[in-house]
Amino acid sequence: MFDFDQYLGFLAFLSILTLGFWLMIFLLTFVIPYWIGGALIERLKEIREEKKAKRQNS
Repeated sequence: MFDFDQYLGFLAFLSILTLGFWLMIFLLTFVIPYWIGGALIERLKEIREEKKAKRQNS
């Protein structure tokens, strides 16, 4: 059915496909929410500091 080189190519394709799938799952469930959450926390800190600076200047 398959020659040995075709079999190796098919295995390489499946392994790359599987690695890509799990990488996307990892990125979508951990990395991107962590990145967005950190950005929101930093933005809220900046907003609080701006409000505090306005109150002290007034």
